[in-house]
Amino acid sequence: MAATVNKHGPHDASPSSQRQAPLAGIVSLFMAMACALPAYAVDWRFEPSVGASATYTDNVNQSASNPEDALILSVTPGFSLRSHGSRRVQATMNYSLTGVSRYSENNSTDLFHNLAAVGKAELIEDFLFLDGTASISQTLLSLTGSPADATTNSANRATVGVYSLSPYIQKRFGTFATGQARFSTGGVIFGDNAGSDSVSNTFTAGVNSGPRFNDLSWGLNYSLRQLDSSATGGNSTFERASATAGYALTRKFRIFGTYGQERNEYLNASGADGVFYSGGFGWAPSRRTSIEASIGERYFGRTYSLLASHKMRATNIRVSYSEDVSDISQQLTQDSGRIYWECGRRLREAPDSPHPTCNGPYTGTQVALYYSSLGFQLSDLIAAGFLDRVLANGVYVIKSFNAGVSWSRSRLGLGLSAFDTKRIFQSISGTEDHTQGVSGTVSYRLSPRTNANGSVTLTRNSTVSPITPSRQDDLATLSLGMDHRFDKDLSGALTYRYQQRSSDAPNADFNENSLTATANMRF
Repeated sequence: MAATVNKHGPHDASPSSQRQAPLAGIVSLFMAMACALPAYAVDWRFEPSVGASATYTDNVNQSASNPEDALILSVTPGFSLRSHGSRRVQATMNYSLTGVSRYSENNSTDLFHNLAAVGKAELIEDFLFLDGTASISQTLLSLTGSPADATTNSANRATVGVYSLSPYIQKRFGTFATGQARFSTGGVIFGDNAGSDSVSNTFTAGVNSGPRFNDLSWGLNYSLRQLDSSATGGNSTFERASATAGYALTRKFRIFGTYGQERNEYLNASGADGVFYSGGFGWAPSRRTSIEASIGERYFGRTYSLLASHKMRATNIRVSYSEDVSDISQQLTQDSGRIYWECGRRLREAPDSPHPTCNGPYTGTQVALYYSSLGFQLSDLIAAGFLDRVLANGVYVIKSFNAGVSWSRSRLGLGLSAFDTKRIFQSISGTEDHTQGVSGTVSYRLSPRTNANGSVTLTRNSTVSPITPSRQDDLATLSLGMDHRFDKDLSGALTYRYQQRSSDAPNADFNENSLTATANMRF
């Protein structure tokens, strides 16, 4: 598809671009240390770790015509660094370096950096704050290429570094209102010339009603984002100003609306300016159930949104739908800024560790790529809206639906998820890609230290473009595994996986069986 980024061969990679990706790690470490300076009393907890894996696959390249057996060995030393002892400064970093050796007809080796870092500081009490994030991960290049992770086959993966630094002020005006003004600067760096590096600067400001207003709520908000990237045609600008108002008709039911103006300038934009508006309702019949839905209008057409959740003793349900204008730089930056922790094999989103025993932090990008090795459940991942981010050029309208239900009782856990994401590219009329599917998961605790798990996922990927042939791929994945914790610092897992792709493109079908053994140790 024309809008999908194509990866150049290794001989095309410039040395400067290869050096730039790890710079995100240096920036994040410097940021975390700089944030700690004002506190003077920050202690650090350093925790090294090492992981190793061995994988046998009967089709390492996911090839239809020439399946190739391979033995893949990897070792991953790493460390986590976490601050504690200061209320005004928090910084955490998780870094690892994976070395891979593939033994097959065409032997190969690779090194992959992975980083998740977040830091924040309260520089002036209750007024001036500073946030920073950085990540390095391997991101999917194309929906039509190999779906394998980078350890198995790096042909369809690229190393991507994402960083952001955001000072902001926050002020309470008594009980009348709260105000915030924030400036954010950041960027995305692609290794091996896989994409166009980008730099963005964003300013946001808003004033919202305070606790003095019981039933009535209101807000005034403004945002200006300027993006410099050849992937979007050079300089792009996205500007919005809006006013919101809401009213609680009862303690459990409220209505709200938004009215505003937007001005967008990007490559081939036509009619991207104008008034936008939306109206909706929120219903919370209990502390465990909430629904929020709206309908509106923007320059690209009618818009809808939905966010619903229901929690019971053994069941969690979450459904979401959203529509927005975005680009790959903005998506990757948002994912990098979302911080997750693994707490008892469940996914928890929080800027700080929810509990000292939780593992992390992990950025949204790392969660999407390595959820199984991190201990997350697939149903949690899909319900949170995380699938592989596919690199793409240009600005697009993204429509995303995610739903998940999980049930657990005693030793048994079940999950069912559905997802549907469409990107409609604005630079070339009639160009879009579409990913949709369902997934079922099951887990069973055999003993306090041993778990068995399995999943079945059916995915349909389709691309449409007026300048390249359209394509549709159906991918079925079966996974069966077992993990065991030998002691508090040593764990291991054994996983069998079967993949099958059926495509309407010639020579694109494949079948693959793989068996992977992993071991992880913390010191």
